[in-house]
Amino acid sequence: MKLIRRTTFSRMKLRLARLYGPEKAEELADRLYMLIGRYGVQPRDGYEMGAEAINWTEQDVVLITYGDMIRRPGESPLSTLKNFCDRRLRDAINGVHILPFSPSSSDGGFSVIDYREVDEHLGSWAEVQRIGRDYKLMVDLVLNHCSRQSEWFQSYVRGIAPYKDYFIEEEPGQEWLKGVTRPRPHDLLSPTETPTGLRHIWTTFSPDQVDVNWKSPDVLFDFLDILLDYVARGAVIVRLDAVAFLWKEKDTTCIHLPQTHEAIKLFRDVLRIAAPHVILLTETNVPHEENISYFGEGDEAQMVYNFALPPLLLHALLRGDSSYLQKWASGLGALPEGCTYFNFTASHDGVGVRPISGLVPEEERDWMIERIQERGGLVSYRAMPDGSQSPYEMNVTYRSALEVLGNPELGARRFICSQAVMLALAGIPGVYFHSIVGEHNWTEGPQREGGERRDINRRRLSWTEIEKLLDDPEGESGWIANVYASMLRVRRTCAAFHPDAPQEILATPGSFFALLRTSLDGERKVLCVFNFSEKELPLKEEWVREHLGHLPSRNLLRRKRQLDASDWNLGGYECVWLE
Repeated sequence: MKLIRRTTFSRMKLRLARLYGPEKAEELADRLYMLIGRYGVQPRDGYEMGAEAINWTEQDVVLITYGDMIRRPGESPLSTLKNFCDRRLRDAINGVHILPFSPSSSDGGFSVIDYREVDEHLGSWAEVQRIGRDYKLMVDLVLNHCSRQSEWFQSYVRGIAPYKDYFIEEEPGQEWLKGVTRPRPHDLLSPTETPTGLRHIWTTFSPDQVDVNWKSPDVLFDFLDILLDYVARGAVIVRLDAVAFLWKEKDTTCIHLPQTHEAIKLFRDVLRIAAPHVILLTETNVPHEENISYFGEGDEAQMVYNFALPPLLLHALLRGDSSYLQKWASGLGALPEGCTYFNFTASHDGVGVRPISGLVPEEERDWMIERIQERGGLVSYRAMPDGSQSPYEMNVTYRSALEVLGNPELGARRFICSQAVMLALAGIPGVYFHSIVGEHNWTEGPQREGGERRDINRRRLSWTEIEKLLDDPEGESGWIANVYASMLRVRRTCAAFHPDAPQEILATPGSFFALLRTSLDGERKVLCVFNFSEKELPLKEEWVREHLGHLPSRNLLRRKRQLDASDWNLGGYECVWLE
């Protein structure tokens, strides 16, 4: 039985008072005691609570995937996914992020109808938990909005308590609404007929995704219950989707509000008591300084998505110039203790361009967007306060984004170089399924009836298709998958790549990118050098010796144990991890 010290609940009571007023804090704290108690914790004053048990290591690599990314006749998609991971990735990953697997009405699962169920077309809770027994399970908590088809919203429409207070009504045309930060171009308010007349409901992301009203304590407690249910079913990383927009307040931008940060801190406090091993990961696709604010002072999320990395890395490789990437990476600075980045290059969404605001000039951003469009990519926009539209994300697979036009072999090498950079950086890597197999744009996806731009990066594959691709000795997908899996295996056995291991970004000409990682005990150093150009470039022995402290004995990315002359000349987009 876990025992909780008085100060822990005093802190949570203070957070409840900040969110809902001091007059409600005592009652809500009592309700919180009862909720946590349902999940095996007995609140009791005067006792010390155990410390958080976060134990990430260099072995942590998370596969990002939909539950039905691979399909095989006669088998549920979740079972097929586990069989694929066991067969192809067992020693290359140790975590699986199953993108929203609840019944949903749109947006690739992010318009949730019922949070407590698994979509029957994917499988069952038993199959989710089976994955969680062999891999660290990461799940989404979609807490800004739910589906119009949800029982919550249907009960709101009928005026049934407590759901009549679960959603946000506003009168259209108010001047302050023009200043609300928007990630999409559609109208903020969506008309809805109710028995008492027409209402205009807050819908940040789409008319089908209705924002919930966090000013209602019942909303908070519903989501806390869902969170603890997910944890009880095996989740060890919980991704807080679109959390930046959670709290709405009149005459504000309704993004990054203090109440939003307070709610995340409350979630962290609850997990510190009920499940100290669980990691909160915030998903905030915003400029870098705003993004890292969700670490708080080490009391909010333990991980945040490193959203600036995908567009900066893409720009650097397309330009053949790492200058902006170097400047950003060298200025990252120390994180609060117990915090790290979730590094990635691709996900189920596009490559965001908001995160590089202030890091790359607008003309360079626009140049990059043009290069992506040349490679078959699409662009999604968001509405601005003046009524104009601004680029929000580039919809493209990362492999297609890095295509070298007319030279697919060189394009494949450039793609692998991008992944080697991501894997070398301090943090925990998240690898999107389509990156592991080097999937190109699915141009038919957005053109289907009901398709959207993001579908270009969301193609589902049959078991037969994926096996054929990966087993073809002459095919690009098989080559990429083999090289990628090999890099992952190497990374997972090297203590210098521990998430907390020191990282030094080295000053180099723009055609190179280089960093030094040192294990926590100081015993292992790895010098990672990347050629960002198409040309062969020499590595100078004296420069390597200066930064590594000695001449290296091996390149971890090659199977041979000893270096030879070829290791000192990096071909186009070649990379080395020298030890």
